[in-house]
Amino acid sequence: MTRDAARGRRGRSRPARQANALVQLPWRQPRNPYPPMEIADPVQLQAIHDTSLRILGELGVRVLSERVLDLFERAGAKVDRGEGIVRIDHELVEHALSTTPSQFTLTGSNPDRKLVIGGNHMAFGLVAGPPNVHDQIRGRRTGTLADYENFIRLAHSFNAIHIIGNQVTAPQELPANNRHLDTYRANLTLSDLSFHCTAIGRGRAMDGIEMMAIARGMPVEAMRDDPGVITIISVNSPRLLDGEMAEGLMAMAAHGQPVAITPFTLMGAMTPVTLAAAMAQQNAEALFGVTLTQLVRPGAPVMYGAFTSNVDMKSGAPAFGTPENTKANLIAGQLARRYGLPYRTSNANASNAVDLQAAYETCFASFGAALGGGNLIYHAAGWLEGGLTASFEKLVLDVEILQNLMEILRPVDFSEAELGFDAIAGVPTGGHFFGEAHTLERYETAFYTPLLSDWAAYGNWEAAGAKTALTRATEIWQRALADYQPPAIDPSIREALDAYVARRKEAIGSGEP
Repeated sequence: MTRDAARGRRGRSRPARQANALVQLPWRQPRNPYPPMEIADPVQLQAIHDTSLRILGELGVRVLSERVLDLFERAGAKVDRGEGIVRIDHELVEHALSTTPSQFTLTGSNPDRKLVIGGNHMAFGLVAGPPNVHDQIRGRRTGTLADYENFIRLAHSFNAIHIIGNQVTAPQELPANNRHLDTYRANLTLSDLSFHCTAIGRGRAMDGIEMMAIARGMPVEAMRDDPGVITIISVNSPRLLDGEMAEGLMAMAAHGQPVAITPFTLMGAMTPVTLAAAMAQQNAEALFGVTLTQLVRPGAPVMYGAFTSNVDMKSGAPAFGTPENTKANLIAGQLARRYGLPYRTSNANASNAVDLQAAYETCFASFGAALGGGNLIYHAAGWLEGGLTASFEKLVLDVEILQNLMEILRPVDFSEAELGFDAIAGVPTGGHFFGEAHTLERYETAFYTPLLSDWAAYGNWEAAGAKTALTRATEIWQRALADYQPPAIDPSIREALDAYVARRKEAIGSGEP
């Protein structure tokens, strides 16, 4: 498949077409031209903000890193060394927010795929983190490097996926302390997209930065003002920042690479059960992380991250794509805009199978993310089983959902030609428009062409095998892998990446972080 596609009349995008290739939308980064939906009024939003500041000033955040404690202490925060608790006031938060950029770019190994993060720009990411994978052919199983590589090939092949998440599946057969090197190499040789690097400790973050610099043919120093990788820093809610996460955050910020501060707040487990309380706690934890990035390097790119949902109060299991999750996405977007920060959110689901539940929960969450003004939709393609499984069929379903969303967000043309008065006047009452010039000029690009949906009449669908969407999704990802074309890469860059991986594996084996 190709990421290049012809442009239709009046600039409308045609689906990508090649002989025997899957039909999909061309590569583009979508923009959301519509005003965000706001469900909290100014007084309510201020109440969340004020409560967040009380949490930070009166309760504080526990930090398992002496270096972070030192940074906050020098900045004037109240630091309890015995408990590791940091309490910060509104002035420190406001000063940090005054230096954060409202928008930044992210460039992978292919500058033509540069992403703008912020404003009304949107980017959709591959699922990240599951230990398991699933497809209809081999079933549910532990993830391997071969599975990982196939997911990267699919991310490269489907134009609706803009960025690679942090380990779409963790290759369980590889050593936990160095498998990130193999996944980084797969990202950079099987795709030309930017990616989220692992930030569990300084070493893994620096490996992502160093390897992206090699792939881009530039020194690491040059990426300080031209970032190429991003990471997610999860606060261990409630109010705990892990030492290794802190080290990863500081390494990324110091080198000018963006960080998405994302509290993992599940109502009823990691926060109180009320949405208002969850938003206040999430906001406090996010602002704490944002402040830390600016203490490390004023002006470092940082995102407001949100991952608030609820648990099933009968079992304690995480639930996603719920009404509460959608409302949390909307309110988090309001908070991100209040602070002038790019917004990271997700469109997760809790289904254990690629079924109706997976579809409707993903759709609700996707609309919450879009209506909330999300800039980076993390886990947008392939997430299943509450994040425990990366699914090949779910990836295809998600690409269809994302393409539909991209078309919904495309502005409507209300020009005189598009209003079509002459066409309406030219067809008699009770007639049809199939043969009209207005129709013939536009029929190839007038409507969205689906990747997965089958719009055939029942008889034709039955005669063609009565294939369900799940069956078709299996055929589509198999076909995409068969058609996959790797990105061009200079042999010297590939050699340099291999040498770096070998050198770092030896160093890690010798005890280096």
